[in-house]
Amino acid sequence: MKFQRWLQTHNNQITLLTGILIVAGYGAKFLGSLFFYNLILAIASLIAAVPIVMHAYQALRAKVVSIELLVSIAVIGAFIIGEYNESAIVTFLFLFGSYLEARTLSKTRQSIKSLTEMAPTSATVIRENGEPEEIDVDDVEENDTVLVKTGASVPVDGDIIAGEGYMDEAAVTGESRQVRKQLHDQVYSGTMLADGYLKIRATKVGDDTTFAKIIELVEDAQDTKSQAEKFIDRFAQYYTPAVLLIALVVFLFSGNFKLAITVLVLGCPGALVIGAPVSNVAGIGNGAKSGILIKGGDAMDSFSKVDTFVFDKTGTLTKGNTSVAQVNHYALTEKTGFALTAKIESLSDHPLGRAITQYAQEKNYAYQDLTISDSQTIKGQGLTATIAGHQVLAGNAKLLANADVQLSADQQQDLTKLQKTGSSIVLVAVDGQLALMLGIADIIRPEVAGALQQLREKGAKHLVMLTGDNQATADYVANQVGIDEVHAELLPEQKVTYVKQFQENGRTVAFIGDGINDSPSLATADIGIAMGSGTDVAIDTSDVVLMQSSFQALVHAYGLAKATVRNTKENIVIAIGVVAFLLIGLIAGFIYMASGMFVHEASILVVIFNAMRLIRYGHKNRRNDAALAPAK
Repeated sequence: MKFQRWLQTHNNQITLLTGILIVAGYGAKFLGSLFFYNLILAIASLIAAVPIVMHAYQALRAKVVSIELLVSIAVIGAFIIGEYNESAIVTFLFLFGSYLEARTLSKTRQSIKSLTEMAPTSATVIRENGEPEEIDVDDVEENDTVLVKTGASVPVDGDIIAGEGYMDEAAVTGESRQVRKQLHDQVYSGTMLADGYLKIRATKVGDDTTFAKIIELVEDAQDTKSQAEKFIDRFAQYYTPAVLLIALVVFLFSGNFKLAITVLVLGCPGALVIGAPVSNVAGIGNGAKSGILIKGGDAMDSFSKVDTFVFDKTGTLTKGNTSVAQVNHYALTEKTGFALTAKIESLSDHPLGRAITQYAQEKNYAYQDLTISDSQTIKGQGLTATIAGHQVLAGNAKLLANADVQLSADQQQDLTKLQKTGSSIVLVAVDGQLALMLGIADIIRPEVAGALQQLREKGAKHLVMLTGDNQATADYVANQVGIDEVHAELLPEQKVTYVKQFQENGRTVAFIGDGINDSPSLATADIGIAMGSGTDVAIDTSDVVLMQSSFQALVHAYGLAKATVRNTKENIVIAIGVVAFLLIGLIAGFIYMASGMFVHEASILVVIFNAMRLIRYGHKNRRNDAALAPAK
């Protein structure tokens, strides 16, 4: 066991020494000494063969006929027929190919390495006496107060209890732009405070943090095999013994021992075995760097075949928070009318009132200093009050009708248009005249329409909305963003029924929701996609998690899945093509043992480098999106 560990530790040095000896052997031949030529190459063969034979032996103990066994038999055969140059070159190329394979594979796993390097190792905790103390991150407990200064990583998940600043959340969400964080906002472990000063109350620590779960999920996903990998594993179990049998048959029928040994060398299925896993690892790694968690090769395969996307509305196609979506102003300017409206609505705790006051604050419409008197709440209608000497009414059409406030024909037409959007409507009258008509709704994400069109271009055939909201609102949202089919006023179990119907009709279905209320549909669909900022339920119940809750991330993930599966197929074709080429070359007489091994090792590198193209997939588009996006 110690010797095996020593071989693994010094494998690169053994490869280098073998290469030097081969050069020295050919140098001896050039100087006319065939004895030293053969002696040096024999020594080189023996040195290089030791780790290969050791791997073959360990595989046989596990009842696996490995590639190393084929090479080991080929080396023994080359020694028997005195082809020391062939055995030296074959073993050197095999070791050197393994070295290059390990180096290039490590690059495909760079996303995991970079993520783990971002994980903070220490934290500054504020003790009860108010003094800061730096401790190991594993010693932080829930409800501890953690101090984070500019340039430091956040060591825990938690809520901001003091301070504000701009956060780099790329490690968690893949978002390249900095996000402003202030009192009561949530922050995640692994993100970095680019500017500012924060005190955070720890809500999740250690392995329970979102960042720790992301790393664990991506590591597990990269080790989860796709259907192509599973097939190749089964194929290799039979293929390698078959090569041994073919080599034996070749020897028995031809009597040519060297030809049989060459068949063993050329029959190594290296490129075929490595081609699918490296594509899978590179594709999942690309997603992880973009804030897209794809749970393994099976999920990647299924996602690439999706032709029907089923969306929840609230929080998915829309932002999930009620806001002022439409403002029509009449008797007064919007600024004046809205100041009076916000003042009267400040008396109410109704969600529509809160949306109006929030809009006024965002627009800097000053209303706090206005004087208010004679306020009254009329149940089922709205509010009345005297504000700064003006009689103000804010509510529904019935409130205005009872106050004998009449709408003109144009105003009535505006009201009809607004009603068709499914928005909640607030009418505001000032001194007996209609001043404002407000449509309050869950705002449609501005990027949705364009993203859905991109999904169609990438292969989506059918876009569906399933929502518990009313039909009018659902129809309006669907028309705005380009949804093909709408079903409204549904309970969660009714959404599941529709998903099953689509599947029974032969469609491959992806359901996109928030990962909480829609968990039954996420679990039922062929692919469940959670649009959420790293909630536990989203990570646990979905096949794909979009940490940014972004439709551009959805488009990227769909394209990445198709590119990864396509890349896997390319690698399989390359591997099979190389084997066919080598067999034809062997029959035609222009391929020999050493040259065949060179082509074999080169094919392994070709499939690895082909897979590494996935690491850069979508990089240009993401860079352009970041450049065009407005600053936060």
